[in-house]
Amino acid sequence: MNVQGYQKLSLLDFPGKVACTVFTGGCNLRCPFCHNASLVRAPRENPDQTEELFSYLESRRGILEGVCVTGGEPTLQPDLPEFIGRLKKMGYSVKLDTNGSNPSALRALLERNLLDYVAMDIKSAPSSYERAVGKKTDFAPFEESIRLLRESKISYEFRTTAVKGIHRREDFEEIGRFLAGEKRYFLQSFRDSGNVLESGYGAFDDAETAEWLAIIRKTIPSARLRGQEE
Repeated sequence: MNVQGYQKLSLLDFPGKVACTVFTGGCNLRCPFCHNASLVRAPRENPDQTEELFSYLESRRGILEGVCVTGGEPTLQPDLPEFIGRLKKMGYSVKLDTNGSNPSALRALLERNLLDYVAMDIKSAPSSYERAVGKKTDFAPFEESIRLLRESKISYEFRTTAVKGIHRREDFEEIGRFLAGEKRYFLQSFRDSGNVLESGYGAFDDAETAEWLAIIRKTIPSARLRGQEE
């Protein structure tokens, strides 16, 4: 397992849980606005921290409630099921952050009941996906991951990072139609972490963001702006 680092305590990454957030290395997309560029570009420059992580988690049993596995793209890790299984045996709930590009890996995790929560990024409208993910791609795998989550019995959410220079009004209109009726959908504003894959992108202002959210709420009434959950 290529663990590139971990955040010891998070109250935000796993809804309702006091959690540790684990960062895996490597990603198969090249979203120009990615805020974890170092994990995408050179994921093996840092030593694997897997055993250090488990030592920390052992010391926090009964204090921490969950572990959020993020990236990079965690489903690229061939030993992800074993890694998560080890977390579950320790008594931790597990949340997976994924771009949805690897439905076979997601299916395997769901079939083994290894996940408690999944957050899947919806990078853009299906017709605009290539612009958002930075490469030529087939939307079918992403659509299959959406279907798997909809048919599962676990809690999940879809989320889109709104980026000026990537998204247009019609993208949010299409996302709303495509995900109509979803219970958990979040729109989140782009923030330049200083570790972005490409420069030149920015955040929409508050008025624009509110407009995009209003568009989405026409078909997803429960949609929320990240940070303003009710």
